[in-house]
Amino acid sequence: MKNEKFKIKAKEFFAYFKKKIKKVSKAKLFLYTAIGFSFVIFIYITFLYLVVTDKFEGKKWALPSKIYSDSLTLYPGIDINSIDLSGRLKRLNYHRASAEPKQGEYRQEGNIIDIYLHNFIYPNKPFTGFPVRVYLKNTQIEKMENYLTKEELFSSEIEPELITAIFEGGWQERNLVKLSAVPKHLTDAIVTIEDIRFYEHFGIDPRSIARAIMANIKNVGVSQGGSTITQQLVKNMFLSHKRTFWRKINEAVMAVILDARYSKEEILEAYINEIYLGQRGSVGIFGFGEASHFYFSKEVSQLTLAESALLAGLIRSPNSYSPYVNINKSRTRRNLVLSKMMEKEKIANDEYKTALAEQIIMREYQIKDNDAPYFVDYVRKQLQENYPESVLTSEGLQIFTTLDPNLQRTGERALKNGLAELERKYPSLKRKEQDESLQGAILVIQPQTGYIKAMLGGRDYKITQFNRIAQAKRQPGSVFKPVVYLTALMPMPDGKPKFTPSSIIDDSPITINFDNKDWSPQNYDKKYYGNITLRTALEKSLNVSTVKIAQEAGVDNIISTAKALGIASPLQNIPSIALGTIELTPLEIGVAYSTIANSGIRPVPISIKDVIDKDGNVIEKKGLEMEQVVSPQATFVLTHLLKGVIDNGTAMAVRQAGFNKIAAGKTGTTSDYKDAWFVGYTPELLCLVWVGFDQSDVLNLSGSQAALPIWTDFMKNALKEKESSDFLPPQGIIFKKVDRKSGLLANSSCPDSVEEAFIEGTEPKEECSSEKGGIIKWFRGIFEK
Repeated sequence: MKNEKFKIKAKEFFAYFKKKIKKVSKAKLFLYTAIGFSFVIFIYITFLYLVVTDKFEGKKWALPSKIYSDSLTLYPGIDINSIDLSGRLKRLNYHRASAEPKQGEYRQEGNIIDIYLHNFIYPNKPFTGFPVRVYLKNTQIEKMENYLTKEELFSSEIEPELITAIFEGGWQERNLVKLSAVPKHLTDAIVTIEDIRFYEHFGIDPRSIARAIMANIKNVGVSQGGSTITQQLVKNMFLSHKRTFWRKINEAVMAVILDARYSKEEILEAYINEIYLGQRGSVGIFGFGEASHFYFSKEVSQLTLAESALLAGLIRSPNSYSPYVNINKSRTRRNLVLSKMMEKEKIANDEYKTALAEQIIMREYQIKDNDAPYFVDYVRKQLQENYPESVLTSEGLQIFTTLDPNLQRTGERALKNGLAELERKYPSLKRKEQDESLQGAILVIQPQTGYIKAMLGGRDYKITQFNRIAQAKRQPGSVFKPVVYLTALMPMPDGKPKFTPSSIIDDSPITINFDNKDWSPQNYDKKYYGNITLRTALEKSLNVSTVKIAQEAGVDNIISTAKALGIASPLQNIPSIALGTIELTPLEIGVAYSTIANSGIRPVPISIKDVIDKDGNVIEKKGLEMEQVVSPQATFVLTHLLKGVIDNGTAMAVRQAGFNKIAAGKTGTTSDYKDAWFVGYTPELLCLVWVGFDQSDVLNLSGSQAALPIWTDFMKNALKEKESSDFLPPQGIIFKKVDRKSGLLANSSCPDSVEEAFIEGTEPKEECSSEKGGIIKWFRGIFEK
């Protein structure tokens, strides 16, 4: 019933509406329609106008933030092989030349290397490249000079390597340029080949459109486009690349708006920075500023006519006409651009012939891969504390880090090869599932600065992104023991330490009652060694002696020392802390050892040195943060003892493997054999290695078996061409030769001696004798055991 009534009412309404329409004249109806249509058109054009002006007058491009390595300083005395100079130049897109190098090129003839440095924007100091001549003696730099002015140089900086970028979506690499910096022959080449009537039309070119339509009809298909430079800019900057009717309408209208609102120069400058011109791996090359670097390793202002013609020819199909893809096709396209330029009287006949004769020099290029993904994640996490993600992905920040690319690659090889060798040698370590594989991590720090020079947080970033250096909490085992020994060696309030290197410790069974439970530590080999010196206890990494030293030094004092050294994790006041039964991150351990290596001055670990904006202004600068936290004399004595660990103790395999430079270090094995460590350092470099399973499977290997070989491989390659130097003693240190067994001053009756470092005033005064430290006591020691 209700439906019937509704139908009747609807019929009455439409009949009434029809009657009213008939009363309206055709002229009025047309007028109303025109007004309505005009209103819609007005809204449509206004909307497009706002879209165009909002982006064109705002931020045109989202510029990714770039993360750079540390720069490389050349100076007389440095070995070019130790810094992989040729590899560095290649990765920085320097090209080998046979003639005198132009900017971005280098040449080596005999013992002379000529390098024409790139321009580069360093924090607060834009750098203009100049030619450097390097004189070699064998592979060592003997002298340097500016080979144009002949001015002698005592150092020269080679720009940092680009590690990666922070971006959203695809990585679009741009080097923005002003139109005033673009040579006229480049703009002429672009306009000639892409839009000869650019300066005459109003954003769209009816002639070109008509010509394209006729050509397409004639060839029965789409064979020619009619897009102007303005339309191409609109398509790339504002619209998608889908070929639809409405997209073409929007493109044409927006091109007219753009042309009416902005000058031809503004449009051309935007086009020059916007257009896609090729691909380097996963990185898109956008704009002529970046393309000139990618294809010719030079600034856009330095392009020759022939080079400009080649780049302009790429616009139509960059990956078809690229000289890296097909040099003959690229040459043909370049020559077509040149002939069109001459035809339109943009260049003279002699310029045309000279450009035609110019060779296209094929240059190798490096695909930009993230060579340090764990380090980059660590840096990015620090950046996110101060910068929103939207800023990092779009504002073009440049982040200068402490990373040494050569050391990073050396560490990657050492870790990869070392873990593979362990699996080969010990098949029980092999796992079927990749995410359960044997893992390892490497941290490299410069102790004097706290600069993180390399960081490998795992075996393969593609498999697992968990950074074991910064995120994993593992038991340090015996690598914690130096904290115990440092506490024992540090002067007490009365100015004297409780122990010296020649102090005698009774390495015999001990039982400690703690929390109503008895605890009896044992040595690694289940043996006891009786009366031994502190040096012997540390060199042999004896658990029982270490626990006894810890009890004497005080666990509270050990915890205080650990915190002073840079360990931030909570530490339990338990006797077994002496054997490293707490959980720490490898980064904390690395900082603690860096403090020991740096004479008791604790460095804050630094990964970021400077951050600058896209205009080169410094917005963040990280200075060195250093603090003297423990006695420099005590840390030197400890370092002197840790040298003995490598020369005579649990780390002797370092020497057996051929690493002969002066170094100090400590092996680490946890009591459950789930973690293997080695931390070692020279005066200039510290390296930490951890090996284990994420799921805490048992290794059944010691630190000297699992971690030490990886450390040795790394250090041998990292320092292979560098001269060995010793640790410098601070004031207040005195050296004495002492008997290894008694700890007393050595003489002819006690030939088994070692040069020992003491805090002045704590050295032994009594000489050993055959009774106290000679052969008779040695025999007695055997029978007493």
